[in-house]
This record gives sequence, structure tokens and C-alpha cells, in this order.
Amino acid sequence: MSKTIDKFNEHVMMTYGRLDIVLDNGEGRTATAEDGKEYIDFGSGIGTNSLGYCDSEWADAVCAQARSIQHTSNYYYTKVQAEFAEKLCTATGYSKVFFGNSGAEANECAIKLARKYSFDKYGKDAGRNIIITLVNSFHGRTIATLSATGQEVFHNYFFPFVPGFVNVEANNTEDLKAKLAENKGKVCAVMFEFVQGEGGVCPLTKEFVDAIFEECAKDDILTIADEVQTGVGRTGAVLTSKLFGVKPNITTLAKGLAGGVPVGACLADEKCCDVLTKSTHGSTFGGNPLACAGGKVVLSKVSDPEFMAEVNRKAEYFRKKLAEIDEVEGVDGMGLMLGIRLKSKKAADILGECAEKGLLILTAKDKLRFLPPLTITYEEIDKGMEILKEILDK
Repeated sequence: MSKTIDKFNEHVMMTYGRLDIVLDNGEGRTATAEDGKEYIDFGSGIGTNSLGYCDSEWADAVCAQARSIQHTSNYYYTKVQAEFAEKLCTATGYSKVFFGNSGAEANECAIKLARKYSFDKYGKDAGRNIIITLVNSFHGRTIATLSATGQEVFHNYFFPFVPGFVNVEANNTEDLKAKLAENKGKVCAVMFEFVQGEGGVCPLTKEFVDAIFEECAKDDILTIADEVQTGVGRTGAVLTSKLFGVKPNITTLAKGLAGGVPVGACLADEKCCDVLTKSTHGSTFGGNPLACAGGKVVLSKVSDPEFMAEVNRKAEYFRKKLAEIDEVEGVDGMGLMLGIRLKSKKAADILGECAEKGLLILTAKDKLRFLPPLTITYEEIDKGMEILKEILDK
């Protein structure tokens, strides 16, 4: 074992199941370990390195910003945050944005915004503070976002959780209607992922999404789309909501938004964009100039129709190559956010075997999960698939 790993394990809390790989540098879609071994990356830092490793335009923008001003508190304005916010709101069609540092922060903001919307409009005594989330969802690891997460596997150790969350079965319209009826007059929002990533790459149906919007419209209930993993081109559009033909009142983004620099964004429409007022929310590093500089480059790419058309072509090619592998029982997901069901092998075992052969992949529940950089080439897809096929079909 390397000295780096020994040092790491001695000083860093063991909250992750790490592979014995020390990544040292990267270029394009290839990461290189400190021992010189190269890896094709089909995971992109869990969908975060949207443009791959060290994209030249992205790196130039971040480095230039680091030499200009790397941070200033939100007591002041910065040009780069103003430009990033304008670009993001224009690309998504939202009115205003709050910047944080992660998906969990973005979702915390959405939760607070939704509850304050009902508090302001209906009063404290109305008790409109319940947020409906979905079974098998994942919204973050803070206490509030864990409380919102609809997976019992995460609901341990950290009691008591934040009250005010009710879970509905995904794609079960009758359950949705029943829970809304049980809590009539007490629900302020319904929060959901269009594709449940950590839950196993499970997409919602168009019928269920439409039902959410129809039911919420009846009682002034806000809709919150957690697009932390699905957004910024991952599923084949700037926002997955566009593919479903809906516009949530609130959308949260993170992961690939700044191409590898920590960022979170909570977007709000004209109905609720002015709910959070002075001193009701904040984030020291939110809207950090480095993240904004990187985000501007990412948005320039994913806002280009031809770039997104190519992402969709590569997504279809990726899906086709996966389906050709005998061990693959089925392919789930959208765009370049895919998961495969295996016939007999365990996903956790395949993860390590792929790494040994020079391919980085992910798992989600009992599936292998793929979130390659949006810039991956067909040649790199072929090379990675050769490794995957060799392991799965042996």
C-alpha cells in the first residue's frame, strides 16, 4: 500500500469505502494514478467533471479568476457571480438563484424557501410546512436533507430527524393523492428527482410527473425538482424538466455545474424568487468566484444546441453498447446517466475488477452506474466497453 494511502487513513475520517487508487492528475477523460497507471473515467467524480479532467478553456478561466480574486464575502458584489447568475437564469428560464456549495446546500435552501413561502402567505398558525418526498429518493447528508431522503438505510444513528417530511411511492399516483388528502392544507411542497440516482438510476414516468404538477396546482403547493445529478446536460438537456415538459417552481443544481469546483444552486421562478429576504439564508462560500468562473464555461458548452445534440448521440451509442453485453439484463436511465441490471454478478465486485483493468465506474444499489464526462469520445466509450464486456462476460 502506498505511503499516501497510509497517511490518508491515519488522518482522514473513514467515511468512504475507497479503492486503493491514488489519483494524481488527469486529462480529458483519463485519470492517472501516482504509480503511472491510467484509467478511463466512466464516473466523472460522480457526475461532477462534466467536461472531463482539466478542460483547457475551463482551466484557463479558473486560473485567471484565481489570479484576480479568489474569494470575497457576500457582503460585496462580484462581476463573475453576476455574469454566472445571468447565464444560469437565461439557460434555465428561472428568475433568480441562490448559490451554495453543494447539492445538499441547494436542497436545504429549497426546503427553507418552500416553508417560508407558505409561512408568509398563510401564516404560522396554518402549519403548512410538510414537504412530500419520494420513497427511494436521496437529497443529501445534512440532517434536514437526510430527513427528506426516502431511504431507511440512511435513517440511523443521527436521531432525531427533522419533522415535516412525508414519503410517497415513486410512480404511484394514487399514493400521492392519498398522502396529499391526508395532509390537506398542511403541505407546502412536493420534492422529487426526475431520475433517482443514488436510489438505483430509476426514472419517474411522465404520467407521475404530470400528476405531481396537476395535484400541486390545485392547492398552491410548490414543486421542487432536485436536479443535483440530472441537471446541466447529464440527461440530454440543460434541465431534465424540459424533457418532461414541465417547469418546477424550484430547481436545485450542483455536481457538474462548475465542472469540478464545489457549487450548489437553488433556482426559483417568479412565484417564489423573492421569498428569501435579507438575513433569512446565507452561505460564506456560496457564489465563490472560482466556481462561478468554471460554471460560466460549463454553461457555455451545455447551452450550445450542437454540443447537446452530440451528448444525446453519444448517450444512445453508450446505451447500445451496454445492451450488447450478455450479462446485462437491462439498461435504465436517461442520457449519460445510466444504470445496468446484471443477470447474475454483483455490482460491487465488478467495480473493483474494472478498476484493476483501468476503468472507473460507479454503483447504485445493485446496479452498475455510469456518469461519464459529457465530452467523452466514441473511441473512449469503445475502449471502456471492451474492459467492461471482458469482465462481465467471462
